[in-house]
Amino acid sequence: MSDFLTDVEAAIPGLRRYALALALTRDADSADDLVQDCLERALTRRRLWRPTGTVKSWLFTILHNQFISDRRRLNRRAGDLPMDDALQQSAPDNPMASVALAETARAIEALSLEQRTTLLLVAVEGLTYAEAATATGVPVGTIMSRLSRARRALADKMEAGPRLARVK
Repeated sequence: MSDFLTDVEAAIPGLRRYALALALTRDADSADDLVQDCLERALTRRRLWRPTGTVKSWLFTILHNQFISDRRRLNRRAGDLPMDDALQQSAPDNPMASVALAETARAIEALSLEQRTTLLLVAVEGLTYAEAATATGVPVGTIMSRLSRARRALADKMEAGPRLARVK
């Protein structure tokens, strides 16, 4: 049990990052609520976890499914999930890096939900294709295709996006 709890604790920053990231919600309070619901479900349903994969991928599956369930429920009630327009909470002290981060965040936000979630799970959180497929409930080939399209679209958006003139 202690290994399980250690693995759960180690996954918390990634879960929060994923929930807060552009893929799910940009509202810190909603992200914290989503992660808390995920952790509560994982701990109360610990007996359902099977060591066929990692605890981390299981937690991302719970988080993703919780988000989808919450979104469906809200869509039935209110039309769509409210999104916070603020950029990510932390930015480097370097102003040019902050601009680049903002451009990247806008480019990622412009991706479809499926592409954003796949990109974040694989490229940011380091899940394998199989783990990302399990977390999102789609075949591995779909993950590979979505990731390829997301990377291509992101590169295109970054190439076409606004650029600052270089000051000499």
